[in-house]
Amino acid sequence: MKSNISPVISLNQFHQAAELIHPHIIHTPLVHSPTLSKLFDSDIYLKLENLQKTGSFKIRGAAYKIFSRRNEIRSGGVVAASAGNHAQGVSLAASRAGLSATIVMPEWASISKQEATCNYGGQVILWGKSIGESLEKAKEIAAQGKTFIHPFDDVDIIMGQGTLGLEILEDLPDTRMILAPVGGGGLISGIALAAKALSSGVQIIGVQAGVCPSAAEALHRGHVKTVRAQPSIADGISVRQIGELTFEILRSRVDHIALVDEATIAGAILMLLERKKILAEGAGAVPLAALLNGAVSAPKGGKLVLVISGGNVDSPLLGRILHQGLLKNGRIMRIQVQLDDTPGSLARLLSLVARQKANVLHIFHDRNVMNAPLFVTSVVLELETRGTPHISEVFEEIQQAGYRILGGSDHTDFPSPSSICRAASTAAS
Repeated sequence: MKSNISPVISLNQFHQAAELIHPHIIHTPLVHSPTLSKLFDSDIYLKLENLQKTGSFKIRGAAYKIFSRRNEIRSGGVVAASAGNHAQGVSLAASRAGLSATIVMPEWASISKQEATCNYGGQVILWGKSIGESLEKAKEIAAQGKTFIHPFDDVDIIMGQGTLGLEILEDLPDTRMILAPVGGGGLISGIALAAKALSSGVQIIGVQAGVCPSAAEALHRGHVKTVRAQPSIADGISVRQIGELTFEILRSRVDHIALVDEATIAGAILMLLERKKILAEGAGAVPLAALLNGAVSAPKGGKLVLVISGGNVDSPLLGRILHQGLLKNGRIMRIQVQLDDTPGSLARLLSLVARQKANVLHIFHDRNVMNAPLFVTSVVLELETRGTPHISEVFEEIQQAGYRILGGSDHTDFPSPSSICRAASTAAS
């Protein structure tokens, strides 16, 4: 029978955990951000776990689990299930302990994360359409003589992750608020227990992707619940059901769970990269996203820490994320027009754009659009701009030149020829 009492982990136990894993992790920087502090009228710091070994906080819990239980681990080594960061953390920690590690990854796990896991010493098995199926397979393998390491619903894992909370409060004792991502709940559970043991007044706020609100739903309903989920940029926290242990800690120690949308996560990744030169994965950027979309209000003048939990973003995905972030921030606009199909028509349109100092990224020029007049051609321009005010200036310039704009957006996918036909505007000759 499951207990409804959250596990009690003393401050001394967290200090012991920190001492044990000290040789195997990095005490990551806690850096002040003047830019974000000014933007949100607060004193904002970034805890850079993207600089941690394996590029994520996950090595903390994995290292503590393996080194604290080294004498109890079965002869076959350890087995875990993960799509990325937990896989790499367990693989490296096991390798350091001289143990074999078998990692079950879902079939859709990215090639780069598979390769990274192998490079850290793990043996990868692809199995299942979901993390849940991979977890079941890992438990089957554990029955063959290996020790199973759960990614979050484990007291040892929570203790290891909690060392991050110790570091924050040791480096910044008067912290008023900590924002951290929530997937299965292991990270925020550890942070909340450790941080509130040091400073009972510190607020702990969890942030989830709105397309996978498992923790928010569990707290709302009063029990753990499997939620429907859609694909998310923050794939590292796309966990459809939080843990039983972590649920009890969340409802007793975490002050609030905020939700953020995909476009805002992309905008947060872009802001961290452009303003702070920090590469954060989607899960690592959700604390900033919660400030950007107003889901969390920064304490005025108080010290706020954003936990940048990891930086393991796949290179092919990064370009798409940054493009989405540029759209969200008004740095890219799209406009649809119809031109007379005569020499010089496109050049005249582009000269208007050039006068406004917008940069042309893509041109889609189609002379064969169904149902369009015979002697016109449809053009879609994708332009790089300086932001929303600049977009307005470009639109105004084109309108004043006689182009009647019916289609144009800074937040939609590049239109198909049929959509161009439906929404294209008519240009004056």
